[in-house]
Amino acid sequence: MRRGLLNKLILGACAGPFMFGILIFVLIFVAGDLLFQAARLIIEHGVAFSVVIRLFFYRMPEVVVMTIPMSSLLATLLGMSTLSGNSELIALKSLGISFKRILRPILLASILISIIALTLNETFVPFASLAADRLMRFEILKNQASAVQEKVFLREEENGKLKRVLYVDELDPDAGLMAGIMMHAFNDEGGLTATLNQNSQWWIEDGRMYDVSKTGEVNLLLRFERQRLAIKLSPQQLQRSTRKPTDMSARELWSYINQAQTITAGTDIAKLWVIFHLKLAVPWACVIMAVLGAGFGASRRGRSGGGVGFGISVGMVFAYYVVMSLCRALGESGNLPAVIAGWGPNIIFFALAIFFAMRVDKI
Repeated sequence: MRRGLLNKLILGACAGPFMFGILIFVLIFVAGDLLFQAARLIIEHGVAFSVVIRLFFYRMPEVVVMTIPMSSLLATLLGMSTLSGNSELIALKSLGISFKRILRPILLASILISIIALTLNETFVPFASLAADRLMRFEILKNQASAVQEKVFLREEENGKLKRVLYVDELDPDAGLMAGIMMHAFNDEGGLTATLNQNSQWWIEDGRMYDVSKTGEVNLLLRFERQRLAIKLSPQQLQRSTRKPTDMSARELWSYINQAQTITAGTDIAKLWVIFHLKLAVPWACVIMAVLGAGFGASRRGRSGGGVGFGISVGMVFAYYVVMSLCRALGESGNLPAVIAGWGPNIIFFALAIFFAMRVDKI
């Protein structure tokens, strides 16, 4: 059989279920979460329908990217089940075509899909998530009291170079108060408290200034009771300039973690590293799920409806996310290295995928 025809046969069997999977899984997430949130905002907060629609579309990219690994599993499982049920896999095997060769176009296509998912996670999804967060905080909930924010990082650049980084343990915009401040100006200033006076100037109280040498030696330079802090932003502007680590791209989070390590001496670093590795690992789950679905689908004998395949896919996806949640909890608590917590589920399910793929040629 010609290479092009074989690839067309295999990918053609998987393309339809993949698009169906994107549609059905998006509808499940929308019905289970987004629609409930939209209804609550309209009923409880009196939010205009047009604003809710904007929030809905801002949240959609994240949902779509989340469904891609699930759809990859469903696509190959149903596609290979169909080829197996129609005895086409047996015919290919009789021609001397191994399952490894059958997997080749699936593997290449899933790698391409993973790259697309990773690119979206690094570009469009953080932008859309930030827009949704700001819409929720500053338009939908604008009449509610501002909540105290914790562990805030602020960057100040000058001529394209990072001049200083400010870490704030607690930020209360309504009270005009920042507590637990650490400023890293590459001469390292210590933990401070700042308050906002009537002239919109921040003043730090009970401060200490340190000098950190290139070898890491820390020396106390001076103590002071009160000193003006060179920040021109209002409390509301400070609040708007902050971003949650979960809404950052992996590249932004990498920079964020390095700043956190420098300034806070390891505070919550384990949790941040777990989030970083998950941002890279989850898009590559498309490859693992595709191989797993192909191996499991090809090893099934006889015909079965699409409903059965969909049920099996949901079960496998549920198992993957249970393992991922368990590993994440262990990683964030420090009981598991962050790299293992992030990539562990992929390793486990990739081993399972290899098992089913090897089993096909033995049947």
